[in-house]
Amino acid sequence: MQDPETITQAIASNVRAQRSHRGFTLDALAARSGVSKGMLVQVEQARTNPSVSTLTRIASALGVTVARLVEVADVPVVRIVEKADVVTFDQGEVHARVLVGADTPTILELWDWRLGPGGHHDGDPHPPGTREMLTVLAGELTLTVYGRSHLIRTDAAVVFTADRPHRYANNGPDELRLIMVVAEPREAPDQ
Repeated sequence: MQDPETITQAIASNVRAQRSHRGFTLDALAARSGVSKGMLVQVEQARTNPSVSTLTRIASALGVTVARLVEVADVPVVRIVEKADVVTFDQGEVHARVLVGADTPTILELWDWRLGPGGHHDGDPHPPGTREMLTVLAGELTLTVYGRSHLIRTDAAVVFTADRPHRYANNGPDELRLIMVVAEPREAPDQ
C-alpha cells in the first residue's frame, strides 16, 4: 500500500500530464469538469488530497479512469542506458541508434542518426499528433515532409509533424549526423 503523500504526488503528476497531453488549460479543464480552477491548481501542485467525487469529475473530463489518475508510476526517477544496451539499426549508409526511450505520459525516443553521402531514410507516417525535433550536428539534412523539402544545416534545429510521410536525406559530400527526439502521444488527439 502506497503512503498518502506518494498517492497525492502521483495524482498531481497524472492530472497535469493528462491535461497537458490534451492541450487543456486549467480554465478549460475547470469548465469541462465542474471543478474550480483553484482546486485544480491545488491538485496539480499536490497541496490537497482530492475527494473521490472530485477525482471522478476530473477523470471524466480528461477521458480517463480514476485508476489512471491515482496510478503510481513504476518509472525510476533516473534511468541510465549503458552503451551496450543501446539499440542500433544499420542499413547501407544509414546508421541509427535509439539512445533512450520512455512511454509515460508520452512516448519519447532519443535517436542518434548518421547518414553517409547519398544516404536516406524514408519515415513512415507516425500516429496522429506525433512530432519530431532534431538538430544537425554535422553536415546538411534534406528533410522532406509530405513532398516538400527543407534544408537544415549544421547547428540548426527543426520541429515537424511526423504523422505524414517524411524522408531524411544526405545530399551533401560529408557524413550527416543528427540527434532526434520523437514525441508520440499515448492516445490519438481529439480531431
